[in-house]
Amino acid sequence: MIRRGAVSSLAVLLAGCTVGPNYQRPTVDVPASFRNAAPDQPDQNAASLGNEKWWTVYQDETLQSLIRRAIAQNYDVQIAANRILQAQEQLGITRADQFPTLSAGPGYLSEKIAIFGFNVFQLQGLFSWNVDFWGQYRRATESARANLLGAEWNRRMVISTLVENVAMAYFQLRELDLELEIARNTLGSRQQSLQLTETLESGGAAGLLDVRQAEQLVETAAETIPDVERQISQQEDLLSILTGDNPREIPRGKALTEQTLPVNIPAGLPSELLARRPDIQQAEQTLVAANAQIGVARAQLFPSLPLTGVAGVESGPLLRLFAPGASEWDITAPLTQPIFNSGKLRANVRLKEDQQQQALLSYRQTIQSAFRQVSDALIAFRKYREFREHQELLTAAAEEASKLSDMRYRGGVASYLEVLTNETNYFAAELNLARARLNERLSVVQVYDALGGGWE
Repeated sequence: MIRRGAVSSLAVLLAGCTVGPNYQRPTVDVPASFRNAAPDQPDQNAASLGNEKWWTVYQDETLQSLIRRAIAQNYDVQIAANRILQAQEQLGITRADQFPTLSAGPGYLSEKIAIFGFNVFQLQGLFSWNVDFWGQYRRATESARANLLGAEWNRRMVISTLVENVAMAYFQLRELDLELEIARNTLGSRQQSLQLTETLESGGAAGLLDVRQAEQLVETAAETIPDVERQISQQEDLLSILTGDNPREIPRGKALTEQTLPVNIPAGLPSELLARRPDIQQAEQTLVAANAQIGVARAQLFPSLPLTGVAGVESGPLLRLFAPGASEWDITAPLTQPIFNSGKLRANVRLKEDQQQQALLSYRQTIQSAFRQVSDALIAFRKYREFREHQELLTAAAEEASKLSDMRYRGGVASYLEVLTNETNYFAAELNLARARLNERLSVVQVYDALGGGWE
């Protein structure tokens, strides 16, 4: 009973002797609301878009299938998952230092001194334990556990980035498809116009200059098609790699204009962002690990108490190895105190403290960068929407001007140069409108990622 009480007291004593600072989450400057949040948003405390699952944000079933395929097959995700396994094993290795080790094995000794010789058979068990009196190994385990959590948050960050990249690449592909459709429709219309102009020229109602200008319009549309087709093929290659496949044809779902868009984006509270964004969580775990390493370095300044023991049996004749009186044992407990090492250990403490400060600065920088990304994405969503609305009006006006100029030319009151100018403006306006619609949808993707969504 006395021994049990003594062991318990020793365990409590050892647990209480853990040097180094205990981790406390640092204070950060968190604004009350996000800059550039929608001014007409009814409730700033509404659930953030970042809380939504990615399949509720991206409602195109083909896009959902591509994202699922990417999460399952993408090599970056697999590498991140492998790093978690490595961190788990490293935690096991580090944690094992807290406990004793025990090994056993037979031995044989044959020795001759002068005219005397003897043979000894041995069977020994070896025991060793470096008592973690100052918490060096407990702090190292704390650091390794933080690295494991950091690896898990890194995997989530990789998934979040992957979801963003797949969505953006898919929307860009659908926009290129829209450009190709516009170019082909424009080419067909201009080829008909060229035929009409050639007919008018052959009948003397139009000049050769009109034919050449009509040919310019045809070739302007025609030269756009192979370049857009090149971009489509390269975009499919990009999506294939993101989904973990060799370059292949990518299936299509909804057209770009059919992709749903939110009326407004609830950003939520900035304080929630700290718990939701994987990069912030990973940066904090890096800080936790660096903080624990200070305790590891400080513990090395104090005495160490390695316990070693040997117990077993020993006998000259092998048959008497387990006979009474053949047992032996030996226990040593040398107390070792560092005395002179040219300031190496104290310099190591200062190094770990400096690394902890660097991790703290990186943590705060990550948070500040996250706030900026949200603010930039929110203003981009609003302004791209305004730009798209104006571009729609511009395109409608350009289309009407193109139709009127064609009517004026056929009525003989305008030159073909007027048709050329307005046709060129309308074609450019259509392409710009397609890109404006793309930018509006990409801004939603960026807001969602900046708010910490996509990894769940």
